[in-house]
Amino acid sequence: MKFSSEYLNCAGREIHFTDWQPVGSARGTVVAWHGLARTGRDMDELAEHLSARGFRVICPDTIGRGLSQWASNPKDEYCLAFYARIARELLVQLGIERCHWVGTSMGGAIGTVGASGFFEPLLKERIQSLVLNDNAPQLAQSAIERIKQYAGNPPQFSTMADLEAFFRAAYKPYGFLTDTQWRRLTETSVRRMADGRVAPHYDPAITGQFDHHPDDYLIWPHYDALQLPVLLLRGVDSDLVLRETADQMARRGPGSRGQLEAVEVPNCGHAPALNVPAQLELVSGFIERLRAP
Repeated sequence: MKFSSEYLNCAGREIHFTDWQPVGSARGTVVAWHGLARTGRDMDELAEHLSARGFRVICPDTIGRGLSQWASNPKDEYCLAFYARIARELLVQLGIERCHWVGTSMGGAIGTVGASGFFEPLLKERIQSLVLNDNAPQLAQSAIERIKQYAGNPPQFSTMADLEAFFRAAYKPYGFLTDTQWRRLTETSVRRMADGRVAPHYDPAITGQFDHHPDDYLIWPHYDALQLPVLLLRGVDSDLVLRETADQMARRGPGSRGQLEAVEVPNCGHAPALNVPAQLELVSGFIERLRAP
């Protein structure tokens, strides 16, 4: 895997990202944004796959996650509007004029509100396509409660083996991961506590978004305003993106304009890990078709 680890100050916060340079001549840029309590390293397989096809890939850690700085004002900073501001400043500083956006769960919501232009008009001009990996303009409340329960109170363990076992159980709906991939997920998602125990590497306050901004993920107006090609990947067993919501997406916004492709991804729930050939080809195939004459 060939990438550089970088940091930039965006919206007054230090943001970490990995930068995967293309193999051969550049064909464009992809921004790959992770889910709620995850990090940009979840996108390693996708970034390696796309960079081998000539795309530069940027994989940020959202504020409060991974190696990025934590919020000093969690109530105002852990929300989609602030995440979109960070994304806009990141693209501007990197000189990225146009990009394809791939977002898992929360990362898809950031892409949606960014591409709508409601929060950050400059993002609308720069995002040319959108992949929603098990994300929709409306999420099932029961699944949100499930996520709040495990993410809002991150457990602590004495050993890395115990932490890996927790991740394997919590993220079983991701589908197939090799033992090596589970180990990397654990090692890129850990922080050592003052007492020596290990815990997931994010600020527990991130789930306050659901209390302080209860409708932050109810974003139909943003979705309806999208004027770009969209690929929806829905885990066939997803409890977050219901099939009836996906059907509604096909009738509204990009769906009503023939700009939506929707695919149910087998053998996973929320959310496909984007780590196996079939899933990787869905993403790269979508982006490469947009480049065809």
